[in-house]
Amino acid sequence: MAATPHLPLGTHLLADLSGIAPERLRDCAALERLLRAAATTAGAQVLHSHFHSFGAGQGVTGVVLLAESHISIHTWPECSFAAVDIFMCGAARPQLALDVLKEALQAAHCQLQSVRRAPPGHA
Repeated sequence: MAATPHLPLGTHLLADLSGIAPERLRDCAALERLLRAAATTAGAQVLHSHFHSFGAGQGVTGVVLLAESHISIHTWPECSFAAVDIFMCGAARPQLALDVLKEALQAAHCQLQSVRRAPPGHA
């Protein structure tokens, strides 16, 4: 079965989440499960993921590759902070993925930038 092509139109969300309990930002496996679940909730197809812990008590960096693009996270537990990058095209709904992350991490604050991505001549 051939994959459905995605138009090069999408939404790119950059979210700075703060006021998060540090223990929520240290568990590499839990963060990987969370981002994969967020992608699925948004209607995206997960292709692969890779996450790395910087050691006991330290932060995590990770990315979930999607047929529709990607979700990534970088955490700083010592600052109760996570930087999240969600880019999705096609019918996927990146805001749903962000809502899942904010709720699960119980972020007190979210500073959000949203960018519409498209090649010249496309709306």
